[in-house]
Amino acid sequence: MSLQPMIKVDKSWGFQMDSEQEKIIIDKDKGLVFDNEQELLEFFAPDINKFEEELFHLRSKKDIPEKQFTKFEKNLEELIESPDEVWEELDSTEQENLAVFLKYFPEQKAYHIALTYLTDDIPSFIYLHFPSNDEELIEKYRRGQLIYDAESDISVLGAIDGDSLMEGDSLARGLYEAMLKLRSSDDIPEDHFIDYAAYREESIEQADEIWRSNNSAGHVLVTFIKEYSVEGQSNFFYVAVTQEDGHSNTHALLFTFPTQDTSLVERYRNGENLQADEVVQESSH
Repeated sequence: MSLQPMIKVDKSWGFQMDSEQEKIIIDKDKGLVFDNEQELLEFFAPDINKFEEELFHLRSKKDIPEKQFTKFEKNLEELIESPDEVWEELDSTEQENLAVFLKYFPEQKAYHIALTYLTDDIPSFIYLHFPSNDEELIEKYRRGQLIYDAESDISVLGAIDGDSLMEGDSLARGLYEAMLKLRSSDDIPEDHFIDYAAYREESIEQADEIWRSNNSAGHVLVTFIKEYSVEGQSNFFYVAVTQEDGHSNTHALLFTFPTQDTSLVERYRNGENLQADEVVQESSH
């Protein structure tokens, strides 16, 4: 399937037309002015083809079927006008200008991604856009420099002194945000996470389960899980996610959270199941 690039004017984004000369203007300062759409597409064709080949190579067979992509096209306008994240990678195109827009649509339980050319911080050309519910694929498009984050303060509620989330670490924040999107709506409220902070040390030092895995970006993650039965309240799990340093075999604490969502806990049971005595903790982050 070939994905069509977006070259339609829509509100404040899309290419501009020079009404006097009937030319298509993408980036006047760089001379990207075209006589017609065919000329425009021929110019961007190498990058369009590269991005299409990359997408179809990275996509999982379990992701949203390509034949259903048209059902998600209406997401594009909201994605461009109100993205969750924008990542800039300046060396990914022949024009050295690529911005990746990402947005999660909870009602669809899917992300929408657009690969764009920016002119004065506005997408003037969209190479391609597509939906996905594959977290690993999404992580591969979080690359380069994060230049916009609609939820930049999201780490405040769940951050605890001594973890990377408190320090604004991008890996911790990205993984934490992914966790919030996956958990059930009736789980422990995020603003109550701090009430469970006292369980952090015990959950790491006396974990019921310890799992080591590699995420799609190559980071080695070690996750500690402990289940609690506390009188007067429902059973819950406490989960601590750390990043392993291969040289010292120590682990920097990324973030922690309580949950009653067994399906969410199951997502963290992946990779290699470790014994507690194999893990050495850093005294502090």
